[in-house]
Order: sequence, then C-alpha cells, then structure tokens
Amino acid sequence: MKFGTPLKPNAIKILLLGSGELGREVAIEAMRLGVEVVACDRYENAPAMQIAHRSYVFPMLEGKNIRRVVEKEKPAYIVPEIEAIATSTLVELEKEGWTVIPTARAVRLTMDREGIRKLAAEKLKLPTSPYHFAGSLEELEKGALDVGFPCFVKPTMSSSGHGQSKVKNERELKKAWETAMKTGRGKTGRVIVEGQIKFDYEITLLTVRHAGGISFCAPVGHIQIDGDYRESWQPHPMKPAVLKKAQAIARKIVNELCGTKGRGIFGVELFIKGDDVFFSELSPRPHDTGMVTMVSQTMSEMELHVRAILGLPIPEIPCRPGASVALLADIKTDNPTYTGVEKALKAPGTWVRIFGKPLSPGHRRMGVALAIGKTVAEARKKAMRTAKEIRILKH
Repeated sequence: MKFGTPLKPNAIKILLLGSGELGREVAIEAMRLGVEVVACDRYENAPAMQIAHRSYVFPMLEGKNIRRVVEKEKPAYIVPEIEAIATSTLVELEKEGWTVIPTARAVRLTMDREGIRKLAAEKLKLPTSPYHFAGSLEELEKGALDVGFPCFVKPTMSSSGHGQSKVKNERELKKAWETAMKTGRGKTGRVIVEGQIKFDYEITLLTVRHAGGISFCAPVGHIQIDGDYRESWQPHPMKPAVLKKAQAIARKIVNELCGTKGRGIFGVELFIKGDDVFFSELSPRPHDTGMVTMVSQTMSEMELHVRAILGLPIPEIPCRPGASVALLADIKTDNPTYTGVEKALKAPGTWVRIFGKPLSPGHRRMGVALAIGKTVAEARKKAMRTAKEIRILKH
C-alpha cells in the first residue's frame, strides 16, 4: 500500500490483541493513515471494536484463537494492547515470519513481572527496589521478612493494580496472598514482594523505538492509588542530570527488549529519590498515564506508537503543560450514563474523553478529563475541576 491511496482489502493491516481505551486511540491513529484495523478482546463491543473494520471476541490467553485470526486476517503487524496474552503463541508466530510489536520476546518478558524484573535487575544490573518472588504463602512470608515492611505484594501477571496489596506487617500477608491469587488478571500462582522505596516522585518515561533510533517524550509525572493510575501531568520537572540517568536506563532496557528490529512505544516507570533513579516496571505499548499526551504533545503516545510501527519519521516531540484525571465508575452497571459533561467543558483548554466501555463491574476507569495550562499546576487544577463535574450513573 502507498500512503495517499484509497483503502483496499490488501492494505496495511494491524491486528489489535486487546481493544481497550488505549487500543481505541491506536486504532484511530492507524486509520487516519489509511491502515486497516482488526480488533480482538474477551468481550463484545470493547472500545477499539466500536471503530475497527472487523472484530473478534475470545480470551487473549487462548493461543489457538490468536493463531486462527492471524491466519485468517494475515495482518502486517500483530499489536498487543494488554498484558494477559498467550505469549508462547506470539513467539511461534514470530518465528514463522509474522511481525509482533514490539517483539514477541518483549511481550513475553513484560507480561510477567518475574521476567522483566530479572532482566532489569539481574541481567542489565539496573537499580530496583529489593524484591523476592514467591510461589506459596510460606515463600511470601520469607521474602517479605527479607525486604522488610511495609512492602508490596503483586501478582506476577496483572495490570491496573488488580491483585496488588500494600502490606504493613506479617499478619497481613495471608490476605495479600489470597487477594493476588483471586483478583490478578493472569493465573501464574506466583507473586512478587517488593520493598518500599521512599521516593520523592515517580514518572513514566515514554520511550519510542523507531526507524531513526530512540526518542523520549518529556517525563510524565503521575499519582497511582493501589497500583492504578488516577492523575498524570507533563512535563514533570527534573534536574537535567537526573533526567539523563532516567533516559539511560530506559534506553538500555528498551534496546535489550527490541534487539535489532523491534519498534514501538514503551512506558518505562521509574522512581526518583534525590539524584538516584530506580527502575520499576515497563509496558511495551502506550501507557495509561500517557493519555495526557493527547493534549500536551503535538503527537500523542498513540500516534507515536503507530508511526514507529509503520516505520514513519518521528521528528522532535514538542510538549506544553498538560494534565489528565481518570474518570472512575464505582457502580455496577451494564448501561452507564454520563452527566455534567456540558458544565465540565465550559473552561477553555479542557477536554473529556469517554472510552465507550459498555459496562462497569463495580470499579472501572471509564474516561479521562484533560486540560492544558500556562503551567503544570494550572493544568492539573483545571483537569481536576473538569473531572469533578462528571458523574457516571446507572441508566
């Protein structure tokens, strides 16, 4: 396909594995460039499915179904959007000549906290919090005593804070183990227990591996509660020397994951304490805290991801002060409605993005409020005011 020609059945095609709010924005950016989009997820009418050319419904851990759709659709690019995926199938498909973004190895290592932490800390020798992995309550108790309290217990496969607990003492470990086993999004039977770093702040460093090399977005500051994103802003102020350290860590691990061919955007999460930088986690795809880039950058993280995938140029990435606040539904409904949007959008430089999720199981991120300002502080205040105007109700 040549850019500028009408979309045809043999056009560039991407297959999204996972069709949430980030996948939806990836699909929009891809379609703006004439790319055909096929979306997959475990439930019908997921956000990206609502705009994709075609869609398929099946759990992403079912490797046979992934292979069936790949062989039927013959995509140029297989683009995972979630963590819990049958990575062994992706590894097989890549060996057969299919292109997995960024690489099958990167997806396999990062879907499991054990894989990415061992790569970062043990192979690349990057600074991290103290940690142990555990496959039983007894192993968890030993690991927690070693890293000290308070500590954090997380399923090795999960996302958005599902199954994560902050543990203050030994008595709380049993409950944390049970929570991880019951509510983690993947069932590995293992957890990571991490010692607490009393960091000054944490950032996401969006790192783009593309045809021209590696580019960095301005650092994204964020607040997480129980491991789930609530608020983010850009640019987060950093000393030049500390930013340089952060970029060096991100460059090192992204290059290791990509090898010679991998490309795409990575959300590299880092803790900053004084002049020290600690690696935390990494997502080989657009990051939820990076939704602020829809208003703070000339190219959002999703556009950057698509450009990198397609081998298109990525020039300088200008940034202006911006902020985002997650819109949460704390109700159970299969027909959500939104009130207050008109009032929320009265202030200049504010936006609301409703993800179009068809239901809420009781606690779910359903949209995001966005704002720009003369300063980051002003943008954060505006985004928070915008978010407070919106209510998510049962219809």
